[in-house]
Amino acid sequence: MTRALPEPTYRRFVAGLGTFSLRPFDLAEDVTTLHSWVTQPYARYWGLLTASVADVHAEYLRIAESTHHQAFLGEHDGRPAFLMERYEPSYDAVGRTYDVAPGDIGMHVLIGPPTVPAAPIPGFTGAVFETIMDSLFSDPLVDRVVVEPDVRNVKIQALNARMGFRKHSVVRLPDKQAWLSFCTRDQYAEAHRMNEAG
Repeated sequence: MTRALPEPTYRRFVAGLGTFSLRPFDLAEDVTTLHSWVTQPYARYWGLLTASVADVHAEYLRIAESTHHQAFLGEHDGRPAFLMERYEPSYDAVGRTYDVAPGDIGMHVLIGPPTVPAAPIPGFTGAVFETIMDSLFSDPLVDRVVVEPDVRNVKIQALNARMGFRKHSVVRLPDKQAWLSFCTRDQYAEAHRMNEAG
């Protein structure tokens, strides 16, 4: 009998794409999948290209034991598809680069490779990002999402901008030079409306 995975904490259906959900990261079941993602060249900004499975396990055990940082596995129609981390900026290095406000939540996202590499799904990345943003803002205590992508990662910066994030400043973090960026509920709602309108 297989062990039951954690239940989704958030789920949404996207017409034409399917069901996207988030559930707590399961150390026993998800580390191997995540390792196969973070060691691929496209995930170089995650900083784990040369990590072993044991390294990834140690990192996500540290997160699991934290009271201010959580990891979630995202699924698309029941299959692992992305990772989301949410964290409290006041407990993170980024919190030393700006005045953290009540209601701020930090976020990291990593999308897994397409199951059929030659056939990425149009609109998939946007749907993943909207699922994450919707889940974060479903928490009434969250007023603003904070991200700090590597300054060289122009693809995620463009996606952030499409979702309503505004660049604040370039900051120095222990492992990178990053674009500190913020997205309020209103900015996200406006961006979502514009994206829907095409």
